[in-house]
Amino acid sequence: MANILVVDDELGIRDLLSEILNDEGHSVDLAENASQARAARFNGVYDLVLLDIWMPDTDGVSLLKEWAASGLLTMPVIMMSGHATIDTAVDATRIGAFAFLEKPITLQKLLKAVEQGLARHALRPALAVPAVDAPPPAPDGVHFSVHSLPVTMEADPGPNAHQGFDLDRPLREARDGFEKAYFEFHLAREGGSMTRVAEKTGLERTHLYRKLRQLGVDLARGKRN
Repeated sequence: MANILVVDDELGIRDLLSEILNDEGHSVDLAENASQARAARFNGVYDLVLLDIWMPDTDGVSLLKEWAASGLLTMPVIMMSGHATIDTAVDATRIGAFAFLEKPITLQKLLKAVEQGLARHALRPALAVPAVDAPPPAPDGVHFSVHSLPVTMEADPGPNAHQGFDLDRPLREARDGFEKAYFEFHLAREGGSMTRVAEKTGLERTHLYRKLRQLGVDLARGKRN
């Protein structure tokens, strides 16, 4: 699960992006202007930021410059706008923006940009000092991530590990197969307790239920096991 900050002055867009990203298993914070975005970034560490360009107090490009100058631009930032020119998009990219999305944003373009941004973030070393009270980096190890659900690769995964995934499939199908096995494993281990599974996987119960229904997970199976 990734920590994502959505900055947009339009309530409808914030709610829509939050719902989509929550459904994808991410943790989402919202800011309606640059002031709230500054406070959120100062007090937290994010894996990715979706940043609107035109906002009433400070525009997104200026905020991007602030973060770059102060060493807080340690995460990919995807700029969003329905009225920006090509020059604006180029300027944002030169400052350090990862990508630019033109509104209205299609679901496919959004998910692709977020996935690519998170992949870049996972491979990129930290270039600046994290914000105050930021959690320490994880110990070295070999990980792979599907929708930001980290799995440590071990020499002997044990009898309960889910193996045999067909990797010769489209990414989304392979990802759904992994996530279904992931949740079924935790449901079985926790005796079907949604509260404990939510704690283990880092999802809110509402989002967990929605994700399980989407994947077709049999909730009664965990209790039987």
